[in-house]
Amino acid sequence: MFRKVDMGDLFGLLRRRPQIVAGMFAYESALATSGRMDLHLKSLAELKAAALVNCEFCLDIGSAMAKLAGITDAQLSALPNFRESELFNADEKLVLEFAEVVTKTPALVPDELRSKLFGRFTAAGVTELAAAVAWENNRGRFNQALGVHAAGFSQGSVCAVPEQPDS
Repeated sequence: MFRKVDMGDLFGLLRRRPQIVAGMFAYESALATSGRMDLHLKSLAELKAAALVNCEFCLDIGSAMAKLAGITDAQLSALPNFRESELFNADEKLVLEFAEVVTKTPALVPDELRSKLFGRFTAAGVTELAAAVAWENNRGRFNQALGVHAAGFSQGSVCAVPEQPDS
């Protein structure tokens, strides 16, 4: 006999697959403790990926965490138009562009963009950034597949919004 499960209860769903939880926890821990890419930049990139994947839960919790990393309400609101915004500096625009191309399908990163990243950040930093953006894509698509919705982490404050990827 099967129990009814609230599809919005991510943890309720995950507890049924402890092997998956263990793997996810290990990856999350590795990303959280790596510290080779500036947290502010990494948070922006993750949030951009979440917006493009349209993951409500990721945008909700990601917006709250982004504020802890120094991302302003104005930047959260300007995220869809980061290229034209004066609210983002060159490094921020670079990682946002990277998050955007990695999140598109197919994920085609131009050599010029990759060269700019390696020219500006350490190899370890670029590796961490790539892992963080790829993992955010995984989180978002996983949550979309299970029907996980926002949980109120950003309730009452500015939150990044879903976006449509450019063609």
